[in-house]
Amino acid sequence: MLNLVDITIFFQDKPALDRISLTLETGRTTILIGPSGCGKSTLLRSVIGLVAPDAGRIEFAGTELGPGNLAEARRRIGYVIQSGGLFPHLTAWKNISIAAESSGWKSDAISDRIEELLHLVRLPADTLGRYPSQLSGGQQQRICLMRALMLNPDLLLLDEPLAALDPMVRADLQTDLRHVFQSLSKTVLFVTHDMGEAMFFGDRIVLMREGGIVQSGRPEELVNHPSDPFVTRFIQAQRNPSERQTTI
Repeated sequence: MLNLVDITIFFQDKPALDRISLTLETGRTTILIGPSGCGKSTLLRSVIGLVAPDAGRIEFAGTELGPGNLAEARRRIGYVIQSGGLFPHLTAWKNISIAAESSGWKSDAISDRIEELLHLVRLPADTLGRYPSQLSGGQQQRICLMRALMLNPDLLLLDEPLAALDPMVRADLQTDLRHVFQSLSKTVLFVTHDMGEAMFFGDRIVLMREGGIVQSGRPEELVNHPSDPFVTRFIQAQRNPSERQTTI
Protein backbone atom coordinates (compact mmCIF):
# COMPACT_ATOMS: atom_id res chain seq x y z
CA MET A 1 0.00 0.00 0.00
CA LEU A 2 2.75 2.46 0.96
CA ASN A 3 6.47 2.27 0.36
CA LEU A 4 8.93 4.91 1.59
CA VAL A 5 12.41 4.70 0.12
CA ASP A 6 15.33 6.67 1.63
CA ILE A 7 13.14 9.64 2.59
CA THR A 8 15.28 12.58 3.68
CA ILE A 9 13.95 15.98 4.78
CA PHE A 10 16.03 18.91 6.00
CA PHE A 11 14.83 21.75 8.22
CA GLN A 12 17.34 24.62 8.41
CA ASP A 13 20.14 22.38 7.14
CA LYS A 14 19.45 19.75 9.80
CA PRO A 15 17.90 16.39 8.89
CA ALA A 16 14.38 15.97 10.28
CA LEU A 17 14.26 12.61 8.50
CA ASP A 18 17.44 10.78 7.56
CA ARG A 19 17.07 8.14 4.81
CA ILE A 20 13.88 6.59 6.16
CA SER A 21 12.73 3.42 4.41
CA LEU A 22 9.46 1.81 5.45
CA THR A 23 6.84 -0.43 3.83
CA LEU A 24 3.26 -0.60 5.13
CA GLU A 25 1.38 -3.87 4.97
CA THR A 26 -2.11 -3.63 3.49
CA GLY A 27 -4.86 -3.91 6.08
CA ARG A 28 -2.51 -3.55 9.05
CA THR A 29 -1.92 -0.81 11.63
CA THR A 30 1.62 0.56 11.78
CA ILE A 31 2.53 2.79 14.71
CA LEU A 32 5.14 5.56 14.58
CA ILE A 33 6.40 6.32 18.08
CA GLY A 34 9.33 8.13 19.62
CA PRO A 35 10.31 11.18 21.67
CA SER A 36 9.26 14.69 20.68
CA GLY A 37 11.14 15.98 17.66
CA CYS A 38 12.12 12.53 16.38
CA GLY A 39 10.41 13.10 13.01
CA LYS A 40 7.30 10.94 13.28
CA SER A 41 4.79 13.71 12.42
CA THR A 42 7.06 15.00 9.66
CA LEU A 43 7.06 11.52 8.16
CA LEU A 44 3.27 11.42 8.23
CA ARG A 45 3.00 14.86 6.62
CA SER A 46 5.37 13.82 3.85
CA VAL A 47 3.00 10.99 2.91
CA ILE A 48 0.05 13.36 2.49
CA GLY A 49 2.22 15.85 0.61
CA LEU A 50 2.33 18.64 3.19
CA VAL A 51 6.13 18.37 3.33
CA ALA A 52 8.14 17.52 0.23
CA PRO A 53 11.12 15.16 0.67
CA ASP A 54 14.52 16.57 -0.25
CA ALA A 55 15.57 13.08 -1.32
CA GLY A 56 14.03 9.65 -1.70
CA ARG A 57 10.63 8.64 -3.02
CA ILE A 58 7.16 7.75 -1.77
CA GLU A 59 5.20 5.04 -3.58
CA PHE A 60 1.47 4.76 -2.97
CA ALA A 61 -0.42 1.77 -4.38
CA GLY A 62 2.53 1.04 -6.65
CA THR A 63 2.89 4.56 -8.08
CA GLU A 64 5.48 7.15 -7.09
CA LEU A 65 3.85 10.27 -5.70
CA GLY A 66 4.64 13.60 -7.30
CA PRO A 67 3.05 16.94 -8.22
CA GLY A 68 1.15 15.39 -11.10
CA ASN A 69 -0.75 12.77 -9.09
CA LEU A 70 -0.72 14.04 -5.51
CA ALA A 71 -4.21 15.57 -5.64
CA GLU A 72 -5.71 12.31 -6.88
CA ALA A 73 -3.81 10.29 -4.27
CA ARG A 74 -5.13 12.52 -1.49
CA ARG A 75 -8.67 11.41 -2.33
CA ARG A 76 -7.58 7.90 -1.40
CA ILE A 77 -5.96 8.95 1.88
CA GLY A 78 -7.80 9.91 5.07
CA TYR A 79 -6.00 12.25 7.49
CA VAL A 80 -6.78 13.01 11.15
CA ILE A 81 -4.68 15.38 13.24
CA GLN A 82 -4.49 16.02 16.99
CA SER A 83 -6.36 19.32 16.96
CA GLY A 84 -9.05 17.95 14.66
CA GLY A 85 -8.85 20.66 12.03
CA LEU A 86 -12.60 21.06 11.67
CA PHE A 87 -13.82 24.16 9.88
CA PRO A 88 -15.39 26.26 12.68
CA HIS A 89 -17.93 27.98 10.42
CA LEU A 90 -19.36 24.69 9.10
CA THR A 91 -21.68 22.25 10.85
CA ALA A 92 -20.48 18.74 11.59
CA TRP A 93 -22.49 17.50 8.59
CA LYS A 94 -20.79 19.99 6.27
CA ASN A 95 -17.35 19.17 7.66
CA ILE A 96 -17.91 15.49 6.97
CA SER A 97 -19.45 15.90 3.53
CA ILE A 98 -17.23 18.61 2.04
CA ALA A 99 -14.87 16.21 0.24
CA ALA A 100 -17.73 14.16 -1.17
CA GLU A 101 -19.51 17.28 -2.40
CA SER A 102 -16.37 18.52 -4.13
CA SER A 103 -16.01 15.08 -5.74
CA GLY A 104 -19.49 15.29 -7.23
CA TRP A 105 -21.37 12.90 -4.98
CA LYS A 106 -25.15 13.14 -5.06
CA SER A 107 -26.98 14.15 -1.89
CA ASP A 108 -28.57 10.71 -1.39
CA ALA A 109 -25.18 8.99 -1.59
CA ILE A 110 -23.73 11.47 0.90
CA SER A 111 -26.61 10.90 3.33
CA ASP A 112 -26.29 7.12 3.08
CA ARG A 113 -22.55 7.24 3.68
CA ILE A 114 -22.88 9.56 6.68
CA GLU A 115 -25.49 7.25 8.18
CA GLU A 116 -23.08 4.32 7.82
CA LEU A 117 -20.29 6.27 9.46
CA LEU A 118 -22.46 7.45 12.36
CA HIS A 119 -23.10 3.82 13.24
CA LEU A 120 -19.44 2.93 12.79
CA VAL A 121 -18.08 5.64 15.13
CA ARG A 122 -21.03 5.41 17.53
CA LEU A 123 -22.08 9.04 17.32
CA PRO A 124 -25.67 10.30 17.80
CA ALA A 125 -27.26 11.77 14.68
CA ASP A 126 -28.29 14.95 16.50
CA THR A 127 -24.65 16.09 16.64
CA LEU A 128 -24.54 16.59 12.86
CA GLY A 129 -26.29 19.96 12.95
CA ARG A 130 -23.91 21.43 15.53
CA TYR A 131 -20.82 23.54 14.96
CA PRO A 132 -17.41 22.39 16.26
CA SER A 133 -17.56 24.81 19.22
CA GLN A 134 -20.77 23.06 20.31
CA LEU A 135 -19.16 19.61 20.37
CA SER A 136 -17.08 17.92 23.06
CA GLY A 137 -13.48 16.95 22.31
CA GLY A 138 -14.46 13.32 21.84
CA GLN A 139 -17.31 14.24 19.51
CA GLN A 140 -15.01 16.47 17.46
CA GLN A 141 -12.52 13.63 16.96
CA ARG A 142 -15.30 11.26 15.91
CA ILE A 143 -16.44 13.84 13.36
CA CYS A 144 -12.83 14.13 12.14
CA LEU A 145 -12.66 10.37 11.75
CA MET A 146 -15.93 10.36 9.79
CA ARG A 147 -14.56 13.07 7.50
CA ALA A 148 -11.38 11.07 6.95
CA LEU A 149 -13.39 7.93 6.13
CA MET A 150 -16.05 9.65 3.99
CA LEU A 151 -14.48 8.75 0.63
CA ASN A 152 -13.61 5.22 1.83
CA PRO A 153 -9.84 5.80 1.58
CA ASP A 154 -7.28 3.06 1.03
CA LEU A 155 -4.91 4.55 3.61
CA LEU A 156 -5.67 6.26 6.91
CA LEU A 157 -3.15 8.61 8.56
CA LEU A 158 -3.62 9.65 12.20
CA ASP A 159 -1.31 12.14 13.92
CA GLU A 160 -1.77 11.81 17.70
CA PRO A 161 -5.57 12.02 17.31
CA LEU A 162 -6.30 11.30 20.99
CA ALA A 163 -3.50 13.18 22.75
CA ALA A 164 -5.60 16.20 23.77
CA LEU A 165 -8.47 14.24 25.30
CA ASP A 166 -9.05 13.49 28.97
CA PRO A 167 -8.25 9.89 30.07
CA MET A 168 -11.82 8.53 30.17
CA VAL A 169 -12.80 9.93 26.77
CA ARG A 170 -9.48 8.78 25.37
CA ALA A 171 -10.01 5.21 26.61
CA ASP A 172 -13.46 5.05 25.03
CA LEU A 173 -12.17 6.38 21.72
CA GLN A 174 -9.23 3.98 21.73
CA THR A 175 -11.62 1.05 21.94
CA ASP A 176 -13.88 2.45 19.23
CA LEU A 177 -10.97 3.30 16.93
CA ARG A 178 -9.54 -0.20 17.15
CA HIS A 179 -13.00 -1.55 16.32
CA VAL A 180 -13.10 0.72 13.25
CA PHE A 181 -9.65 -0.39 12.07
CA GLN A 182 -10.47 -4.07 12.50
CA SER A 183 -13.94 -3.94 10.98
CA LEU A 184 -12.82 -2.01 7.89
CA SER A 185 -9.43 -3.75 7.46
CA LYS A 186 -7.88 -0.37 6.67
CA THR A 187 -4.19 0.26 6.18
CA VAL A 188 -3.33 2.66 9.01
CA LEU A 189 -0.28 4.76 9.85
CA PHE A 190 -0.74 6.08 13.38
CA VAL A 191 1.52 8.53 15.23
CA THR A 192 1.58 8.51 19.01
CA HIS A 193 4.01 9.31 21.83
CA ASP A 194 2.32 6.82 24.19
CA MET A 195 3.77 3.29 24.29
CA GLY A 196 0.62 1.86 25.87
CA GLU A 197 -1.44 3.26 23.01
CA ALA A 198 1.09 1.89 20.52
CA MET A 199 0.80 -1.59 22.03
CA PHE A 200 -3.00 -1.35 22.03
CA PHE A 201 -3.32 -0.45 18.35
CA GLY A 202 -0.20 -1.66 16.62
CA ASP A 203 0.29 -4.73 14.47
CA ARG A 204 3.74 -3.25 13.97
CA ILE A 205 5.60 -0.57 15.92
CA VAL A 206 8.27 1.68 14.41
CA LEU A 207 10.35 3.40 17.11
CA MET A 208 12.10 6.54 15.89
CA ARG A 209 14.87 8.74 17.26
CA GLU A 210 16.53 11.83 15.74
CA GLY A 211 15.02 11.33 12.30
CA GLY A 212 15.85 7.64 11.99
CA ILE A 213 14.29 4.26 12.76
CA VAL A 214 15.77 2.52 15.79
CA GLN A 215 13.68 -0.65 15.62
CA SER A 216 10.62 -1.91 13.76
CA GLY A 217 8.61 -5.01 14.58
CA ARG A 218 5.74 -6.55 16.48
CA PRO A 219 5.12 -5.07 19.94
CA GLU A 220 6.46 -8.14 21.72
CA GLU A 221 9.66 -8.00 19.67
CA LEU A 222 10.49 -4.53 20.95
CA VAL A 223 9.83 -5.63 24.53
CA ASN A 224 11.58 -9.01 24.43
CA HIS A 225 14.26 -8.45 21.80
CA PRO A 226 15.31 -4.77 21.80
CA SER A 227 17.83 -3.93 19.09
CA ASP A 228 19.33 -1.03 21.04
CA PRO A 229 19.47 0.06 24.72
CA PHE A 230 17.37 3.09 23.73
CA VAL A 231 14.40 0.77 23.00
CA THR A 232 14.40 -0.58 26.55
CA ARG A 233 14.90 2.89 28.05
CA PHE A 234 12.00 4.30 26.04
CA ILE A 235 9.65 1.50 27.10
CA GLN A 236 10.76 1.64 30.74
CA ALA A 237 10.34 5.41 30.89
CA GLN A 238 6.65 5.12 30.00
CA ARG A 239 5.75 2.63 32.69
CA ASN A 240 4.15 3.72 35.93
CA PRO A 241 6.73 4.56 38.63
CA SER A 242 5.70 1.51 40.66
CA GLU A 243 6.39 -0.75 37.66
CA ARG A 244 9.86 0.59 36.85
CA GLN A 245 12.95 -1.21 37.95
CA THR A 246 14.92 0.90 40.42
CA THR A 247 18.46 0.63 41.63
CA ILE A 248 19.85 1.80 44.96
